[in-house]
Amino acid sequence: MTASMATEPTAEPTAEPTAGSAAGSTAGSGAHPAPVLRQHAEDAFAAELAALAAQDDRPRPERWRLSPWAVATYLTGGELPDGTVVTPKYIGPRRIVEVAVTTLATDRALLLLGVPGTAKTWVSEHLAAAISGDSTLLVQGTAGTPEEAVRYGWNYAQLLAHGPSRDALVPSPVMRAMADGRIARVEELTRIPADVQDSLITILSEKTLPVPELGSEIQAVRGFNLIATANDRDRGVNELSSALRRRFNTVVLPLPATLEEEVEIVTRRVGQLGRSLDLPELPGGAEQIRRVVTVFRELRAGLTADGRTKVKTPGGTLSTAEAISVVTNGLALATHFGDGVLRAGDITDGILGAVVRDPVADRQVWREYLEGVVREREGWKDFYRAAREVGA
Repeated sequence: MTASMATEPTAEPTAEPTAGSAAGSTAGSGAHPAPVLRQHAEDAFAAELAALAAQDDRPRPERWRLSPWAVATYLTGGELPDGTVVTPKYIGPRRIVEVAVTTLATDRALLLLGVPGTAKTWVSEHLAAAISGDSTLLVQGTAGTPEEAVRYGWNYAQLLAHGPSRDALVPSPVMRAMADGRIARVEELTRIPADVQDSLITILSEKTLPVPELGSEIQAVRGFNLIATANDRDRGVNELSSALRRRFNTVVLPLPATLEEEVEIVTRRVGQLGRSLDLPELPGGAEQIRRVVTVFRELRAGLTADGRTKVKTPGGTLSTAEAISVVTNGLALATHFGDGVLRAGDITDGILGAVVRDPVADRQVWREYLEGVVREREGWKDFYRAAREVGA
């Protein structure tokens, strides 16, 4: 089963920030709250979630805000009976989303696996927002993530003053999700040290988190589950133990299957990002987006789009997320320092930065691609000249 990557739109605000969302430093001072740079999914898409809930007459698992069908519709998009348009957050086969949603309705946790830039984080956030109405119960995995981030910690002032007690205990996002019957999220699971990873085994298998200091435990209530993400290029960093891997159902989020699919994702995302950054839509955008996507796909595949010429591949991932970044940066350049038209020169700096990670090997790959492919490509003379100037 294949699918495109998920698109990661930053929607225009549909409602004022809720009480639980960041509202800036002016909150409570009587002034209007400063707009946040990026709203949580449940706030940014509050209108869509409310419309889905109002028209959703299908069975819902306990403590789910929406039925599994409505959650899948929220991610893949569609039109509701009252005419409300649900924008797609994932562009690709609906079946992949259905498998992910179904997993969360069972007693198995969900592992979203894929190369960098396939929007695993964005998909996990939207799943949590649609199911629980709260995407903030998050553990960010790093090499320094302690066990307390997964289980619980202590308020040491309270602990020293009164000894171990529930008041002194500081619950982790996972513990809070268990107690409230919500979805917890663990980002970059394979970045977390193996001994900390394994603290999830009891949670996922027994649905229980022991607190031996208090002689008690937290039992997960219905509605609790966990979504983890992992980069499949991180194999060998902190691979999951077989015991932990068995507790997950793995869903792979691949890169977009076709050029047109990837162009659609980049176009949609760049438009939404541009609006959030007050960047106007510029002439030339569609042409330059297609060029960026074409270059990235050919260098990723090691083969030109027509299948006639093999090319060397650089060391970088050249993901769809990086293509979005290149085009967005180009829009900013054209808006603030250009003539208001997105041109080849506005995107070539970003492409060079994405391709050339190794200053020796990757630079040679880029030069060979320019001279062997781009130089002779019809309609790409301006791109070739701009790329040569940047790489000189």
